[in-house]
Amino acid sequence: MKSHHRHTTMLNMNFYGKTSGTPLLIAHGLFGSGRNWGVIAKRLSDTRQVITLDLRNHGNSPWLSDHSYASMASDLSQIIDEIGAPIDLLGHSMGGKAAMLAALNNLPIRRLIIADIAPVAYEHTQQHLIDAMQALPLHKLTSRSDASEALKKEVEDPDIRSFLLQSLNLKESKWLLNLDILSEFMDQIIGFPKVAGKFERPTLFLTGAMSDYVKKSDRPLIKTLFPNARFAKIPNAGHWLHAERPRAFEAAVRVFIDSEVTELDQ
Repeated sequence: MKSHHRHTTMLNMNFYGKTSGTPLLIAHGLFGSGRNWGVIAKRLSDTRQVITLDLRNHGNSPWLSDHSYASMASDLSQIIDEIGAPIDLLGHSMGGKAAMLAALNNLPIRRLIIADIAPVAYEHTQQHLIDAMQALPLHKLTSRSDASEALKKEVEDPDIRSFLLQSLNLKESKWLLNLDILSEFMDQIIGFPKVAGKFERPTLFLTGAMSDYVKKSDRPLIKTLFPNARFAKIPNAGHWLHAERPRAFEAAVRVFIDSEVTELDQ
């Protein structure tokens, strides 16, 4: 399936597949980009259009001075308007929180998939990764392996290094991440705003069985905000479930968005 991309008034988007059926919009997590989701998007685009986007301050989208969830939900609202409703919306981690807020703001979403995140505040800051990226002597690096070696001291996990380096533009010696603003908003990124209302349409909370981001104790709150939530786990996967077990992840998403129309979908 060919993909093409274009800029909306706001965010950079990539389009995959046909234009029939309900489009699926994918919102990535912190330090990610739509590109991280290209393989899954291509595979899911055999029966529908799939759109991946770069959230603000990430990838090829604009750098803006606000990185609150309200601003990200407003970006999603603008894109959904432009696509023409209804859509299915999938969000991972930070993108999952933005997607939950968009759904609670009554945007025209048919089905919602939240990958490995809950509508709660977390304590694990990602500031150390920003510090490591900012400390990299970009002008001295000539290859990705140089960059990986330089990051190694601060970021031991090779998978996390390789994920972060997907956002490094070596040619121009710059990160495709607005690290200053992401740092400034880190407390909000790991937090979650006070919300009211409910999203009553079908919702899937899809988690990695080895991840602790969505706890049993979060379920009552999730069910209050998302009364039609169901829960599924991907075995042998952690927080990066879509990267660790892409086929199992894709299959779970496909079953949920293709399952028969229920009364809730009317």
